[in-house]
Amino acid sequence: MAYKITDACVSCGSCAGECPVGAISEGDGKYEIDAAACLDCGSCAAACPTGAIEQE
Repeated sequence: MAYKITDACVSCGSCAGECPVGAISEGDGKYEIDAAACLDCGSCAAACPTGAIEQE
């Protein structure tokens, strides 16, 4: 099960730097996770200061 970024995202980029496979990129108004590339490791969720990342 991949992670997703909710509307609580403030586009700080903390998550993108923590993703070991580069599955996170800057989207329109918030960052986005490529579900096909996501390893479900949770490192992005742990790095998010607003708690905007959750499992789908």
